[in-house]
Amino acid sequence: MLNSTILEALRNAVDGDGKGTQSGLITATNQLQTYECDGLTNFRTLPGAVLLPRSTAQVQAIIRICAKHGIPFVARGAGTGLSGGALPAEGGIVISFARMTRILEIDIPNQRVVVEPGVINSHVTDAVAAYGYFYAPDPSSQTVCTLGGNVAENSGGAHCLKYGFTTTHVLGLEVVLPNGEVVTFGSGAPDTPGYDLTGVFVGSEGTLGVATKMTLRIVKRPEAVQVLLAAFDSTTAAAQTVSDIIAAGMLPAALEMMDRLSAQASEAAVHPNYPVSEALLLVELDGPEAEVNAQMLQVTALCQQNGAWEVRRAQTAEERALIWKGRKAAFAAMGRISPNYIVQDGVIPRTALPVVLEEITRMAAAVQLRVANVFHAGDGNLHPMVLYDQSIPGQEEIALDLSYRILYLCVDKGGSITGEHGVGKEKQQAMGYMFSEPDLETMQRVRHAFDPQNISNPDKLFPRTRFCAEKTGPYTPHPLESSGVAEFF
Repeated sequence: MLNSTILEALRNAVDGDGKGTQSGLITATNQLQTYECDGLTNFRTLPGAVLLPRSTAQVQAIIRICAKHGIPFVARGAGTGLSGGALPAEGGIVISFARMTRILEIDIPNQRVVVEPGVINSHVTDAVAAYGYFYAPDPSSQTVCTLGGNVAENSGGAHCLKYGFTTTHVLGLEVVLPNGEVVTFGSGAPDTPGYDLTGVFVGSEGTLGVATKMTLRIVKRPEAVQVLLAAFDSTTAAAQTVSDIIAAGMLPAALEMMDRLSAQASEAAVHPNYPVSEALLLVELDGPEAEVNAQMLQVTALCQQNGAWEVRRAQTAEERALIWKGRKAAFAAMGRISPNYIVQDGVIPRTALPVVLEEITRMAAAVQLRVANVFHAGDGNLHPMVLYDQSIPGQEEIALDLSYRILYLCVDKGGSITGEHGVGKEKQQAMGYMFSEPDLETMQRVRHAFDPQNISNPDKLFPRTRFCAEKTGPYTPHPLESSGVAEFF
């Protein structure tokens, strides 16, 4: 697919301006291996080439070449995604944004910043902190993940309960469409007339084009911030406390929960001084100081009413940071207690937390595996981690089956197969369990309007490649797909 003529054209697209001594084209096999997967290492594909553009014009030149020759392309940030969303297409190219890392504009009076897609999430907050502002979406990987990937996956984080997901904070986008056209969605204003194309693009997982510039909303730092840590003898009691806090009319900035296994792993990794318990609840309140003080008394009382045997309020900024360090380290820390694990990302109604957690425990015991739970309890976004040992024959397959059955359980309880990790490659067959065939067909029509050649991150998101009826005739689903029984491998 990538012959010498095409490779030379791609090289000229990224090296034509003569900037720098290093080429923006990578073709050596040992270097391409860096890009063969993202954070989900179960799937691996070696790309035909990797391009490292420095500007929108270079991205446009690359995509025009791809469109001319029908070459599939996948955009990539830091590669921290957990659903295989940045998995290269066979024989295609990867467009890496490792060189597009500039914060282009900081506009404090209008509470916005303009960034390139390779900017690291936490660097935005660092850049505006001196003005008393911060960027609210905070994935656990925020010190390494990039904003282009956050936009593609509509990333969330601990503070999305109060402040919303990435889509809430994206005002405008500069996008290179799959035909090479550069367009602008939205603007620097809070709202733009007409169809919400920005909203369509955010969370589309790279299937509608490539964002090369983003206008983001920043938020004023609150007057007071307080963090409480509560220890319970059961996940059911902790989950009930979550519902009670919301029912009392409070909206915490963050409301997180960790079970014994996840807390144990974090303690071993970063030593946040967590008490040994069956469940930990982390509650962060922010706002006017008087309001925060009053609400913290209410939260403390609700925790104690539900049996919390230790309730600890962080006394300093350093103590708050340490509590959150333990929570954000949970995924990586799992290696401390298990040689292998699979992390899933289902969503359920908040009120279903107790019954779903009990069912996950039952399902895990039935197949003699352990599941560690750490999640955004306030909005019901679960992150069950199925622990297993790959060296034991057949155990990985059992773990995979359990992880998908947990996703089905989430759907059955009125939830979703993903809250923030995205569908990518991993969950695409589970889409057939959650959505009916007309739903999937409608989504594909939207995709086709942006990318009729199916070259922008192809073979992702949907159960299998689909085309619009007016082009190729009606799509006939696979029998297993239409019955809601997914094929994963």
